[in-house]
Amino acid sequence: MCPPSSPRAVNQPSGRPEPVGSGGPSTPGGPSAAGGGPPTAGEPPAPNDTEALATRAATGDSAALDALLRAIRPDVVRHCGRFLLFREDAEEAAQDVLLQVSRHIERFQGRSRFSTWLHTIVANCSRQKYRELKRRAVEQPALPHQTGAPEHRPDPRTTSVIAGSRVDLLEALERLEQESPHLVAPLVYRDLCQMDYAEIVDRLGIPLGTVKSRLHHARRQIRPWLTSQEL
Repeated sequence: MCPPSSPRAVNQPSGRPEPVGSGGPSTPGGPSAAGGGPPTAGEPPAPNDTEALATRAATGDSAALDALLRAIRPDVVRHCGRFLLFREDAEEAAQDVLLQVSRHIERFQGRSRFSTWLHTIVANCSRQKYRELKRRAVEQPALPHQTGAPEHRPDPRTTSVIAGSRVDLLEALERLEQESPHLVAPLVYRDLCQMDYAEIVDRLGIPLGTVKSRLHHARRQIRPWLTSQEL
């Protein structure tokens, strides 16, 4: 389960939830590791800079960790938005991701790309946020005129900030995890995190052919469970 708020966490947005666009909320990037100066306005740090920051942060360099968290935040929010449509939900999940990175960066040992390691945290925290939102919606009390029959209670698919989320796909993933758990990771990494096959092979430690086979079976298994063809 992802951790609660911390001083390192980004501030949560206030006000009515807004859908996350394809590019995600605009947020300034962090300083570049090469040269020590900030990146050009509007340009994110180069991937090599982020990898270098992660390597330094993993050795206990607190300044590098702070720079890393600032640098990856825009992409983290954008990737969380692939799971959770509303900006507020994606921001909350992104905060959890940054907290996980901050607390466990020493576990990154450079055997794979930092982006690959980060994608796993994004997927886990985003799905955990969905479960939390769903539980919150189910547990909220019925309104005075809704007491009585269960069918009159709020529907978690249309209640609170969960409304508009990729409910069908996330529900399909929950079901897939119960029925064929080995198929979940390839589907999440490829279709939601949009990772390269090489990254997925590296992360899962299985052959490319196995990754593609599992992805094929995962897509075929969940397609009938979706009300709209998202995959």
